[in-house]
Amino acid sequence: MSGALDLDGRVAVVTGGTRGVGAGIARALLRAGARVVVCARRPPDEPVTADGRTACFRPVDVRRPAAVQPLFDELASAFGRLDLLVNNAGGAPFRLLEDADAERHARVLELNLTAPLTVSLAAHRVMRRQPAGGCVLMIGSVSGTRPSPGTAAYGAAKAGLEHLARTMAVEWAPAVRVNTLVLGMVRTESAHLHYGDTAGVAAVARTVPAGRLAEPDEIGDAVVFLASDRASYITGASLLVHGGGERPAFLAAARAHPSAPSAPSVTTFEEP
Repeated sequence: MSGALDLDGRVAVVTGGTRGVGAGIARALLRAGARVVVCARRPPDEPVTADGRTACFRPVDVRRPAAVQPLFDELASAFGRLDLLVNNAGGAPFRLLEDADAERHARVLELNLTAPLTVSLAAHRVMRRQPAGGCVLMIGSVSGTRPSPGTAAYGAAKAGLEHLARTMAVEWAPAVRVNTLVLGMVRTESAHLHYGDTAGVAAVARTVPAGRLAEPDEIGDAVVFLASDRASYITGASLLVHGGGERPAFLAAARAHPSAPSAPSVTTFEEP
């Protein structure tokens, strides 16, 4: 690990850090030397560890402001500092808009947008008092940059989260940096719930230019970079971590047609 990416002694909080992407982020931070606290409603099945070091666990429901602020006050007292917050907690079931009422969709917005705002405000109250300030990272999604049928409220929340981060970056500068990681598909322990069996995951992976899904620890590596001194001038930014995104569907459709050329042709447009 390069010294510039060394987070030795820094204190990081990862919401939803007990499994999946959050656990990958926590492991990467532990390897970089940070003292890591993972938060969730329930404790992990196994402690989150890396390189012989273990993340601390604190129970909290990030949707409850009355529980969030006392947690950050307790962490500030226990560790004496707070350097990094990663707003990772979130998610949503597949649900078409017409299959639920507005109240149910609003709960998705609450978890994926309002809760990160609540947690960020609590962290900022600690970070703003520190000479070195701090860093807040939002875990966004490509669902917030394209249509998301079946997860419309989730996509809307992630779009709002990215905008919220940009505004925070301006209001809280220069003491606190705020950035967003815009994630594509990640291979987690629950990938089968979204993409099916092994063959389904492989088929989905072929739609990604990189040829595979991301691993949770790779997301963690991007977090370590943005939390490090190497990223000291980066704030209000969105880092795409999606393996190149998604191949345009029209290319596959064209290649599947019998009259299609072997390679896409250049299309020219004439003025009317």
